[in-house]
Amino acid sequence: AHNVVQHEQDNLDGRLTFRPGNQVVDLPFVRFMNQYGATFLNAYTNSPICCPSRAAMWSGRFVHLTESWNNFKCLNNGFPTWMDALQKHGYSTQKYGKEDYTSGHHSLSNRVEAWTRDVKFLLKQEGRPVAKLTGNETTVRVMKEDWENTDKAVEWIRKTATKLTQPFALYLGLNLPHPYPSPQMGEHFGGSTFLTSPYWLKKVSYQSVKIPVWSPLSDMHPVDYYSSYTKNCTSNFTEKEIKDIRAHYYAMCGETDAMLGEILLALIDTGFLSSTAVMFTSDHGELAMEHRQFYKMSMYEGSSHVPFLIMGPNIEPETQISNVMSLVDVYPTMLDIAGIAIPQNISGFSILPMLYKGPNASFERLHPAWVLSEYHGCNVNASAYMLRVDRWKYIAYADGYSVSPQLFDLSADPEELKNLATKLPAILGFLDKKLRSILNYPEVSKLVHRYNKQQFTSWKQSIGKNYTDVIANLRWHRDWQEQPQKYETAIESWLNGGY
Repeated sequence: AHNVVQHEQDNLDGRLTFRPGNQVVDLPFVRFMNQYGATFLNAYTNSPICCPSRAAMWSGRFVHLTESWNNFKCLNNGFPTWMDALQKHGYSTQKYGKEDYTSGHHSLSNRVEAWTRDVKFLLKQEGRPVAKLTGNETTVRVMKEDWENTDKAVEWIRKTATKLTQPFALYLGLNLPHPYPSPQMGEHFGGSTFLTSPYWLKKVSYQSVKIPVWSPLSDMHPVDYYSSYTKNCTSNFTEKEIKDIRAHYYAMCGETDAMLGEILLALIDTGFLSSTAVMFTSDHGELAMEHRQFYKMSMYEGSSHVPFLIMGPNIEPETQISNVMSLVDVYPTMLDIAGIAIPQNISGFSILPMLYKGPNASFERLHPAWVLSEYHGCNVNASAYMLRVDRWKYIAYADGYSVSPQLFDLSADPEELKNLATKLPAILGFLDKKLRSILNYPEVSKLVHRYNKQQFTSWKQSIGKNYTDVIANLRWHRDWQEQPQKYETAIESWLNGGY
């Protein structure tokens, strides 16, 4: 049984870890893991938002099975995680930093935004994204909390792990490169400030930062338009604003890479590296102004494609794996590394058979050639289901017919600018049938719709006064206060309508 270390980011675009010749930012420790381990080229989140994604990763179960509908409703406390399984089998376990896989971590504003996403109105839910500098050319530690947690993890490796007689499992969860809160937005703010220091920005090749192609607003898919509007991105942005946001985001990725470096150096210094499986991943990506959006909550590659690097005993260096995998695979993979039998009732599969043919690899359940991601939270006005198979990405919404689907050929159109849904009906039909064989998505959408109405209704009743007094002060307060009556009427007709 080997030691395991999981180093998890928040908001890191997976494509940054492997694109050949991607010189936009120097990530020396990601490069170290590319050289001495395996890089998965097609790894995906199971839900492009913090808590539901982590719920899937820690439980090994798809989002619709744990009913992790939004950033507030995730795993119940005490739900068995992969770390619990390792602890039960004699591992010494330690967690630092952001975990976020149980319920109740997010603001009232987030909850109300998620519950009312089916209401026929448009309200800005986020701050307009901005780039901001802090400190000077010697300011290395911008995200203080992440550095403190990294220091704690390093100290634990050097002082505690070296005295252990049993194998260990260490988890470090970081906030970066998630954008920072934007105080001007109201209650609990939105995270729309891309903040870094000149020290990190110098590591970004500004001339290599690409300006993404935007479709005209009138050509956008209705769900994309809703997302762009609620994220405060439909107004005009100059090329410099877009480029600066992207450059600052890459600089934030540079800072997080340095934290990975601290962990790797501690493992090298203590002699643990040769007996430890190190896994580097993220809960979701960051659009950084692709498709006229920032943040995540989208099935586009920038948001749903995550990094997945693994190095350790018996893993061939410089391995690149193009098979699809997703974060539900972390649970069975951790058990497989530890030599623990993998339960049958989980959604994920061990990735070890893709990596090596060693004695530990379990071949009973080979990974299927598809991955599933789903999203039911705020900033998107219909439940979304993404199936990635071969070159195709199929995205179905809601009940499967009231909102039109999207289909992208990622090999011919990596920027996902051409929706082929109406042009390739046979492929669309095949992929929809495949998706329905995995989950009855119209039923799941109905379940979420019902849950949202119940939650909103009980919240509204619990206030005991006109709910507009509270709602008008949430993050969307500017829009709401202009026409409260209009929005209240829209909510009432939603509560009284069917689905």
